[in-house]
Amino acid sequence: AQLAEECRRAGLFQESIDVCRSGLELHPGYLSARVTLGRAFLQLGQYDAAQRELEQVRRNAPENLAAIRGLAEIHHKLGAFDAAHTYYSIALGLAPNDPELERSAAALASDLDRRAEMANDTRSVRVIAALEQWLAAIHVARA
Repeated sequence: AQLAEECRRAGLFQESIDVCRSGLELHPGYLSARVTLGRAFLQLGQYDAAQRELEQVRRNAPENLAAIRGLAEIHHKLGAFDAAHTYYSIALGLAPNDPELERSAAALASDLDRRAEMANDTRSVRVIAALEQWLAAIHVARA
């Protein structure tokens, strides 16, 4: 797992995946290798594969911070903000003074605020359009 992690940190994501898979053939229960594999998949944008690996880690080690953080990031990138919030909350409970984790949670909060603003804007546009139709109908009725 150490070689695979070093490959991942060096940006050699496919090599990291290959090393992890080779090691997991011999030791399928080695959770550190699964975390590294999940993180390498995440960095390649292979979110389904990353999620499968990290969820397997969580089933065996529910408080594995790296797996929880990875799952939060996956959900955040996919726009599943509620799930991302849940995972970030769990992670912050395990590591309350982690500045990187705090930044990620703050970025999610910002995305949630933007989403709420967009939803309000969409509702406002619909209400305005309905009012304009109503006013047009009144104008036609008066004419």
